Amino acid sequence: MIREIMHDPIFLAQKSEPATKADVSLGDDMLDTLKAHKDACVGMAANMIGVKKRIIVFDNNGTYMVMYNPEIVMKNGLFDTEEGCLSLSGIRKTQRYKLIKVEWMDRNFKKQSEIFVGWTAQIIQHEIDHCNGILI
Repeated sequence: MIREIMHDPIFLAQKSEPATKADVSLGDDMLDTLKAHKDACVGMAANMIGVKKRIIVFDNNGTYMVMYNPEIVMKNGLFDTEEGCLSLSGIRKTQRYKLIKVEWMDRNFKKQSEIFVGWTAQIIQHEIDHCNGILI
């Protein structure tokens, strides 16, 4: 189900709570919402649809992924960049890492781990910032 996008910076600045198995369908709604906004958005965190849960979805080079409770466990190659956000207007400067290793739970709540680089790593970092109440 496509959800409405949250634009309230006070809500978006709050930290998200851990996701549980009961939140799996929320990941499906987030994918539907991301795909509906694919012309302007490559990633989304649950708080962007008004739910404070640690769930992110993103386009991983043409394949959509959902991560429940993602955590960056390794990072390398800091660089300066600019980013926009579907929830907030404008472009802002930020710093990102070129390479990250992420641990997360899949839809069966089985632990996963993978290294991401470049654009995909940047998207994941932006969405995890959302989960942590960091606005970019």
